[in-house]
Amino acid sequence: MIIYPTLELMGGKCVSLMRGRLEEPTIWHVDPVETARGFARAGASWMHVTDIDALAGTGENAELIEQIIRAVGIPVQLGGGFRSRERVTHWIDKGAGRVVIGTMGVQDPDKVREIAKYHPDQIVLSVDIFQGHVMTHGWREASAIEPVTYLQAFDKSPLAGVIVTDIDADIEDQEGQLGVITKLASETRHPVIARGTVRGTDDVARLRYVYNISGTLIGRALLAKDVDLSEALAVAQPSVEPVAGFQ
Repeated sequence: MIIYPTLELMGGKCVSLMRGRLEEPTIWHVDPVETARGFARAGASWMHVTDIDALAGTGENAELIEQIIRAVGIPVQLGGGFRSRERVTHWIDKGAGRVVIGTMGVQDPDKVREIAKYHPDQIVLSVDIFQGHVMTHGWREASAIEPVTYLQAFDKSPLAGVIVTDIDADIEDQEGQLGVITKLASETRHPVIARGTVRGTDDVARLRYVYNISGTLIGRALLAKDVDLSEALAVAQPSVEPVAGFQ
């Protein structure tokens, strides 16, 4: 299972959002580039970056993201405000290992399927769920689409994976949240990356045994030092099961 240490960027700073509330960010007083380098030094094979300003349509952190991509030496999965094919291509050309698409998947699924064919295994679909429906525009608008139906529409697309977030159970109801993600993971052929489920290292161990969960994003818990990245990476590694000897 892949651990994606995660940075959310707003106004050039590392932040965390509660239920996607842009007006209430928790600001972390750390250097984004040095923090990203630290993730790589700890042994991460991937990292995830979300440009919150681009997501909100209020600006972008393009120069900072380029610095991170150049500095870390590991592939970066980038999300935030991808609503055109041109922007996707721009960031892949800039070195992003993968691009995460959310709102565009709901508004123009044919375009996303076309982009995925053009960039096979470099497009990740973000599925944000609230009260049983897929949300768009940075968790702010509800669609009429149910998550399983939505995922089925992309079954034949060469996606790199699907990020699933259960906003309804974010923070307060961890068991319910994991249940929603587990169900969706069983309903899609694409590998699922869980978001918002890890508060401690034990949560990483639990996710390892969920069918079709290929990874998890960890942001707030790393910055708050509730999770040690090196320890989480070790826990996420497949264990060698004992084999009985035969005489």
